[in-house]
Amino acid sequence: MGIFVGFDSSNYTTSVALFNDESNEMISQKKLLPVENGEKGLMQSKALFEHIRQFPSLVETAFSSFSNQKIVAVGVSSKPRNIENSYMPVFLAGVNCATAVACSNKAPLYKTSHQVGHILAGLFSCNRLDLVNEKFIAFHISGGTSEALLITPDDENIINCEIVAKSLDLKIGQAIDRAGVLMGFSFPAGKEIDALAQKGELKEKPKPTIIDGNCSISGLENKFNLMYKKSESKENISRFIIEYVYQTIDKMTQILKQKYGDIPVLYVGGVMSNSIIRERLGNSGGLFCEPEFSSDNATGIAVYSYLKHKKV
Repeated sequence: MGIFVGFDSSNYTTSVALFNDESNEMISQKKLLPVENGEKGLMQSKALFEHIRQFPSLVETAFSSFSNQKIVAVGVSSKPRNIENSYMPVFLAGVNCATAVACSNKAPLYKTSHQVGHILAGLFSCNRLDLVNEKFIAFHISGGTSEALLITPDDENIINCEIVAKSLDLKIGQAIDRAGVLMGFSFPAGKEIDALAQKGELKEKPKPTIIDGNCSISGLENKFNLMYKKSESKENISRFIIEYVYQTIDKMTQILKQKYGDIPVLYVGGVMSNSIIRERLGNSGGLFCEPEFSSDNATGIAVYSYLKHKKV
């Protein structure tokens, strides 16, 4: 039929994706927003500026791959979640860029949430887009979100995401990044902690806090701060953090399966690209996408524009 375009401007990644529904080819271009060493994140105003600065070159590179094909529809993430009052200024950068492309090509523009994009990117990577017509559980674990969602089909939004468990305090990715900054790593710190954790030794068994199916992560922060003060090696601190996160998500998964039955479970978000967590939860039957589709990207937004257009 042609090309379906997706734009996403999350708090730390600028991304654009183009999907050819005939060949099933996906072109994805993304770039992290620059964060100065020692900083734990970006102000929204700074992040918005960096998205505006980074989009042109990403769009130029992505569109050079499909120079002579018609743009059928454009999708964009306009908010973090599909819930009332969900809003972050950074998404305006993607909306502006997507609107310009849609109008210049006389193509429809479909808006969705960053979270829906994560889930559809995961399903695309797993070759399980059929699940949009079924009920399943999705864990969205990142620096800004740590939630378990009950996913059901939705005529208007493709999928409906109901929060059925979450972190009661710190987000899991937020804790990992804080640990990374403490140990002198660049932000975000997930890749460096993943690499070090594979070399580390687990000297103490983690004791995750689960309350009515939800998790509390503040205890993890207290623990790695204490380990650092006691001059524990960075490898062992990283190993403890990843083991704590794995056990937390595994226990939450077991509780949800007892409640909702043995339905598919998908794991997405930047934290879910960790190699140790992927291997251990994957051995229990969990669905994982490739790391490039697990972290922030516009792939799922391009898929959303395709699925929405099929319904028109």
